[in-house]
Amino acid sequence: MSLEPKKTVIFRLYQILFDYTDADHPMTQAEIQEKLRTDYGIEAERKSIGRNLSYLQEEMKMGIVSSRKGTYLEDRPFEPAELRLLIDCVLSSRYIKDKYSDDLIKKLSRMGGRYFQSRVRHIFSVHEWGNRDNDELFLNIDLIDEAIESGRQITFTYNRLDADKKPQKTHRHIVSPYQMIVHNQRYYLMGYSEYWKDIRFYRIDKMTEAKVLTKAPATPIRTLPGYENGVNYSELANTRPYMYSDKPEHIILKTREAVIDELVDWFGPSIGITPQEGDTITVDLMASPTAMMYWALQFGDDAEILAPLSLRNRVQDMLKTILAKYEAEP
Repeated sequence: MSLEPKKTVIFRLYQILFDYTDADHPMTQAEIQEKLRTDYGIEAERKSIGRNLSYLQEEMKMGIVSSRKGTYLEDRPFEPAELRLLIDCVLSSRYIKDKYSDDLIKKLSRMGGRYFQSRVRHIFSVHEWGNRDNDELFLNIDLIDEAIESGRQITFTYNRLDADKKPQKTHRHIVSPYQMIVHNQRYYLMGYSEYWKDIRFYRIDKMTEAKVLTKAPATPIRTLPGYENGVNYSELANTRPYMYSDKPEHIILKTREAVIDELVDWFGPSIGITPQEGDTITVDLMASPTAMMYWALQFGDDAEILAPLSLRNRVQDMLKTILAKYEAEP
């Protein structure tokens, strides 16, 4: 039997406690001794195990608890409920390829130990979520992070799916990157288009062939109109529920009290609400007009845009176009 050096015993002790124990599954020193032997080929005396456990408890403050029933690891980087939340976030992320989702979930599951892994059955449903197939996603994230940190522009090819659901290249972009934002289960880059001269939002999972332009400094965001004080990211998310790039405007709409939950979910708690007759309310908020148009169409006769008139007219034109299509023979 090949034996590991004695100095590794304390590391293996912690690894065994991490993998095999929790409050419901303590291990006796005899069981730990057996695990050291069978898993790592380490022959250790009970006294040595006891001394090393005391060292981990008292000197290293590793959150190890001992009782008559045995010893277990009490403190972990994440509680089981926190790990489940993180796993669910990965599962529902539509921008991560299936393979990477599977790997991430398995890594998170291992953080909870063997008994936690046995309870997380839904990790196998990752392939049913239809995530986007882009091997360059994590490379893109690293490159964008590097560019933001170094204050450099990036260039990338943007892709769209064709009728066969295969990504096809569209245009090459040069962008000053400012922030990566997770919104509506998608990962976006907020950046300044050096060609269009405005702020735009790009789906990171649609980018390929990304490069950092090491000789091209990024345009400072505080030099752009409306961003002199930087970016309020909470306000940004609330005013752009669909991440359109048009400038947010003051919008007034009429709706019902039953829709308040949806309004707060999409536009944040700072919206103004004024009760009217019955269960009718008027709401004033700041939002992207394009996003507001599609939001209002989504809720049909439960939402009516009152102002601005330009947006009300856009909705009317959109409805006329839709009606004409459905009145015609298919």
